[in-house]
Amino acid sequence: MNFELTKEQTMIKKMVRDFAQEVIQPRAIEIDKEAKFPVDIFEQMGELGLLGIPFSEKYGGSGGDTISYALAVEEIGRVCGSTGLSYAAAVSLGASPIYYFGTEAQKEEFLMPLAEGKALGSFGLTEPNAGSDASGTKTTAVEDGDDYIINGEKCFITNASFAKTIIATAVTGKNDKGKNIISAIIVPTDTKGVKITSNYDKMGVRGSDTAEIVLDHVRVPKKNLLGDPQKGFNQFLYTLDGGRISIGALGLGIAQASLDKALAYAKERTQFGKPISSFQAIQFKLADMSMEVELARNMVHKAAWLKDNNKPFSKEAAYGKLYATETAFRSANQAIQIHGGYGYMREYEVERYLRDAKLLEIGEGTSEIQRMVIARQLGC
Repeated sequence: MNFELTKEQTMIKKMVRDFAQEVIQPRAIEIDKEAKFPVDIFEQMGELGLLGIPFSEKYGGSGGDTISYALAVEEIGRVCGSTGLSYAAAVSLGASPIYYFGTEAQKEEFLMPLAEGKALGSFGLTEPNAGSDASGTKTTAVEDGDDYIINGEKCFITNASFAKTIIATAVTGKNDKGKNIISAIIVPTDTKGVKITSNYDKMGVRGSDTAEIVLDHVRVPKKNLLGDPQKGFNQFLYTLDGGRISIGALGLGIAQASLDKALAYAKERTQFGKPISSFQAIQFKLADMSMEVELARNMVHKAAWLKDNNKPFSKEAAYGKLYATETAFRSANQAIQIHGGYGYMREYEVERYLRDAKLLEIGEGTSEIQRMVIARQLGC
């Protein structure tokens, strides 16, 4: 086993860290406070090639691997959970399904602008009555000549207000057992009948756009159907497995930031005449945080390595997502505790880490769903 990063992975990690610290970090508090999506930052990320890291150069990507992409998510999440979430969703959910399942024509038309960082994509799965139970999808796509007519509603959709395309899941028929066939269809956001609103007032990741989508007799050509119409459900399960690696990486970034802030503060803060880092109560908190961050990193990177090597990774992606996101919440909580009253104040940032981390235990499959996935993989 070799835990060392390659030269290319190390270069990407350094490039993204430098960009995150120089460009995103100075605005992280403002992004959260104003709940404003930083369009200009994403334009710069596009120019750097960050939005195309895991896609081949043929489609405008950078030709990197999943580990490189996970490193980028971690470094961005380390300074701003909002920006990290929108970045992860744009790549893993908005673009990856087209890369995995799209035709050559779809990749040229829809994937290339996303991989080149000239546009953002979005993934419309969640509905008011279909959250953890994605099979409960009510949105329908009915054939009409060479088109589909789509009707339905999606909620809690990341990046939708700023996306050029939405991959919408919809019921397209029934199988021979009478169960709904759920397919994925690429819907350009400027199509007539697409209405996107972003009125959510969120606890955390406030600078990441979260929108509601209403699809009212939206007509799109059948050629926009993504992949096998009979396997739409399995396709988005595979998409979510990959997305869980990125959300695990985002949790890892927040956990690392919490540890970094807590350790620096503990060395500076004096009580009873000495730094609080000299007290065993604080040392044990920091030791546990450090250990959990390292364990989370190993798990997330293992899942990414398995995916890169075309090995089964569903269980490991669930491990990584579950453990890294719960580690993020615990680490942020302990960082606040170590900061004491100062930890409750915006300017020290650790309170933001806690608010951002909470979403990661819910989105891309709740912690409970991850445990179900793992149990199923065990044959339960």
